[in-house]
Amino acid sequence: MSRPEIPNLRTWPRNLSTQLNGGLSTQLYGGMSTQLYGGMSTQLYGGMSTQLYGGMSTQLYGGLSTQLYGGLSTQLYGGLSTQLYGGLSTQLYGGLSTAIGGGMSTSSSNVYRSNIPPWPVFLLELEKRGYKGQVQLIRRHIPSFLYPENFF
Repeated sequence: MSRPEIPNLRTWPRNLSTQLNGGLSTQLYGGMSTQLYGGMSTQLYGGMSTQLYGGMSTQLYGGLSTQLYGGLSTQLYGGLSTQLYGGLSTQLYGGLSTAIGGGMSTSSSNVYRSNIPPWPVFLLELEKRGYKGQVQLIRRHIPSFLYPENFF
């Protein structure tokens, strides 16, 4: 089964690469970029946008949506899914996988992309909503500098 292409689903780099287009890159289109379409941008289609399809949106395909493909969805491909391609999966291409294509990879090739807000923000949002088990799981996989208390 290959990773699905979902029309209108906006994603941003969410791996641990600091290189161009990486999840920790602040350069144009990087996961931590505040520029247009960047993973830390609050503008339309940005990773921190609360508007439709944004990383902080609770609407359809949003990073904080519990609906299908949402960042808080436990369904297939969801941000809190432990299934193949899920945000909490340690399998190949999963959000917590260290393999190339996974969210914990430092590789600049086949960069993991997701609709969730940046990892420190996502952790804060999960904590606010009472997702204690998921927070603990993510903390076991991400580097401590991405813990909210160390990042902000």
